[in-house]
Amino acid sequence: MEETTLKGILRFPRLDTVLMVEEAIKEYDGEFKKRSLWEHLPKKMMYQTFCVIIDYLLYSRKISVDSEGKIGWIFYPESANRFYRRKDLGRRK
Repeated sequence: MEETTLKGILRFPRLDTVLMVEEAIKEYDGEFKKRSLWEHLPKKMMYQTFCVIIDYLLYSRKISVDSEGKIGWIFYPESANRFYRRKDLGRRK
């Protein structure tokens, strides 16, 4: 993934656009690579805007990219909290 700088961004995504991409990633979890996912979005957008959203989601650790380049959703705070509260699962400080 290429790293995007603020100076090179032509269009900043709106919140509804970011949410649309998040929902598409959840729906197609681990099924598509970056370009294919962009082509399967319900609404069209500029590829550069899509790349900005992908970079943001990677930075915020909501998605991951596997060794084949496929994008998957990894942000499940409810599950993480449930496991964190379990005393039978040890954790180090």
